Amino acid sequence: MSEPIYAAVMAGMLGLLLGSFLNVCSFRWPNDESVVSPRSHCPSCDQMLPWYDNIPVLSYFILRGRCRSCRTTISMQYPLAELTTGVIWAGLFWYHGLSGEALRGALFLTILFGIALTDARYYIIPDEFSLGGLVLGLAAAFLPGGLTALEAVLGAALGFGLLMAVAQAGKWAFKKDAMGGGDIKMMAMIGAFLGIPGALLTIFLGALLGSVVFGPISWKTGKLVPFGIFLSAGAAITYGWGGDIIGWYVSTILEM
Repeated sequence: MSEPIYAAVMAGMLGLLLGSFLNVCSFRWPNDESVVSPRSHCPSCDQMLPWYDNIPVLSYFILRGRCRSCRTTISMQYPLAELTTGVIWAGLFWYHGLSGEALRGALFLTILFGIALTDARYYIIPDEFSLGGLVLGLAAAFLPGGLTALEAVLGAALGFGLLMAVAQAGKWAFKKDAMGGGDIKMMAMIGAFLGIPGALLTIFLGALLGSVVFGPISWKTGKLVPFGIFLSAGAAITYGWGGDIIGWYVSTILEM
């Protein structure tokens, strides 16, 4: 087995396990619950899950999507989150091989996915994701390749400061909070992973996606835009294709 394929398989298996843990985090952190205790259990009957009912993806299909004890339907989020995280890790390690960039990218996209899950369900971005991710982003700058430590620090500072300014301007204009504090801390994390150009592009893409996708709903219902979802999407696009997008903008727009 070649190194890229071997790396992808091993990373994919690790990603499945991390996806299972991500499910726990996305349900418990927004409710200020521990992810360690109690053990995994059915939210309907509180029955503790044996290890063979907790195998990522496989257990869901063996149980046919129902709790073994009370037969309550299990949310499709569980296997989908596990599978998605597994694909993220397998894909990054297949593309980059066993490298610091593969680890950095896999961690970053996993955090973004966790934020999207919690913001979609609870309109909350837990500090464990944003501030914990910020620490990981700054630490990842010391891995081979990617940003330097200075670029990561400057990116975090700009991401935090710029979104803080936008939030304050929105509060002044609309006489109410226009953006949650979680979004601001999240942008510090994104800046640490992507640097200044990446943070700027993420904000632009997040605002664009949020306006197009959720803007009409927000205008009709008055609901706040779960901006973390769209910042996550914008940051993922920036991580994958940000260099090409910025290069196109510079060569096509600025040089007109």
